[in-house]
Order: sequence, then structure tokens, then C-alpha cells
Amino acid sequence: MTPVQIDDEAVLWSASTADREGRPLLVLLHGYNSNEGDLFGLTPYLPLAPAVASLRAPTFTGYGHAWFPLMNEGLEHSIEGADASSTAVIDWLDRVAPETASVGLLGFSQGGAMAIELLRRAPERFAFAVSLAGFALPGDRVGDERMSQLLPPVFWGRGTADEVIPAASVARTQTWLPTHAELDERIYEGLGHSVSERELADAAAFLAARYA
Repeated sequence: MTPVQIDDEAVLWSASTADREGRPLLVLLHGYNSNEGDLFGLTPYLPLAPAVASLRAPTFTGYGHAWFPLMNEGLEHSIEGADASSTAVIDWLDRVAPETASVGLLGFSQGGAMAIELLRRAPERFAFAVSLAGFALPGDRVGDERMSQLLPPVFWGRGTADEVIPAASVARTQTWLPTHAELDERIYEGLGHSVSERELADAAAFLAARYA
């Protein structure tokens, strides 16, 4: 797959370069067909300790942006795309925050899948992941064994009325995550493919515990 990269000019930051010096970093990863402004609106509800960076996915879809092709367009393409985007995010970190001691991940939908994917790619690089309506892609990754040893904290929230994420993806994630993470799984009755106030409060509490 053609290499992709994160657009540095498109990144939304919650703090200036000077203000984020010495602080942990929380990276936001939006969903399919969206952009960096989507999750950035959550920052007022998140802990103040980390500097927040909201990234734009590297592939233009014609309307928004994507981290990898949809799974119904071919599983192999999805996995290759996720791998290329993981490389792009890690390369971006190497450029802008090479000395940041703690980097956390928060993603929604496809971005939630990317949060898990990045942990699998480089489990020692990332402190934790928050996956909202996300899922684990199938197959093995280079960091899976190490991740199962480290058991990084992962918050996985999803709604019972979510008709976007396939049931098979949910079942796979339910099986895979408990053996590879310190899992905080939350299921929200009647919630569709979105984030509720209750879920946001639970995710914020999870984050606050990471920065305590």
C-alpha cells in the first residue's frame, strides 16, 4: 500500500507548543468519513492534565477522511490500511513529540479500532486506549504477545443499539481484548453508533484515573 502520513497542519491542539512541554499527550482519532474537528469538541469534558492532539486520518474519502478502507471493501485492504495509518501516526509522534513520556489514545468507531491497532503495533509506546464504539481487527500483530504481557488499560464502550459495527467484530473484540488488556468494558442500553453523556462521563473518569 502507498505510504500515507499525518498532515501536521491539520492537527488540532488544546495547548500551545510551550504549554504542552512536559505534559502527557492524549491523541484523538476520529471515525470514518469524519475529520479532526469531530472529537476535538470533547476536550472541555476531558481531564486538563494532558495536552490533546486531534489528528486527521490520512485518506480522503470524498467527503471526510478514513484510517483504512471499510471491511466490506476487502479485509486485506482494511488491515493493510490500518497498518499504514499506524505507521503514519507513529511517524508523526516521532516528529512532534519524540520525548513525551506518556501517550494515550482515544478514538471513536474506526478511530476506536485504530486506538486498539496502535496498542497492538507498539504496546510500549502507548499508555492506554479509549475505544468508543470501536473494535479489534482480525489477524495477528507484531506486538500482540507483548501487549498480552503488559496488559495496558483499555476502556471499551459500546451501545446495544449500534447497527454500524458488525456483530462479528463485537464478538471478536469481546474475546480478544480481555487477554491483551486490563479491560474496562461498558455496554450502554439503547445507545446507537454514538457517544452518550453517560459514556463520555465514564470515559472521562477512566482518563482521570490514568492521570491521577
